[in-house]
Amino acid sequence: MKVITMILLTVFLGNGCSQKTKNDLANASIEYIANTRGFYQKITIQNQEVCISRSRSEQGKGETTKIPDADWKELVTAFETIQLDSLSTYKDPTQKRFYDGAAIASLKVNYKEKEYQSLSFDHGNPPVKIEKLVIKIVSFGKDNNED
Repeated sequence: MKVITMILLTVFLGNGCSQKTKNDLANASIEYIANTRGFYQKITIQNQEVCISRSRSEQGKGETTKIPDADWKELVTAFETIQLDSLSTYKDPTQKRFYDGAAIASLKVNYKEKEYQSLSFDHGNPPVKIEKLVIKIVSFGKDNNED
C-alpha cells in the first residue's frame, strides 16, 4: 500500500511542478523595442503573429505577418524557460548604449494581466537569461538583405 501511495504521490507532484514553471506564450504578448536617435524598431508578438514597426510615428501600425510553426515552436520553448518575475533583475552584459555604440533595447511581456519589463540593454547583446528569446524575436525584424 505504501508503494502505491508513493508512486501516485510522485506522479502528481511531478506533473504539478512542471505545469507551474512553464509560461504559456499563447496567453502572452511580447514587445521588443530598440532605438537610438536615428534608428527605431518595435517588434510585437501576439497570437502567433509578429508586427514590426520601423518608425516611431507608426505606433503599432507596422507590418504584420503570421509566424511559421517552426519559428513559433522555438519562441514557445525559449519563452517557457524565462522566469518572468526576475525579468527586471537580469543584468546587461555590455553598456555600449551609453556612448552610442549600440541602440537601447528593452523587452516587455504582458502575461496573465501582469506586465513584466526588463532593464535596458544593448540591442544585439541581451542578458544571458533571455538571450535565446531576444535573438529569435530580433530575427523577425531583419530585412531579407540584412546579415
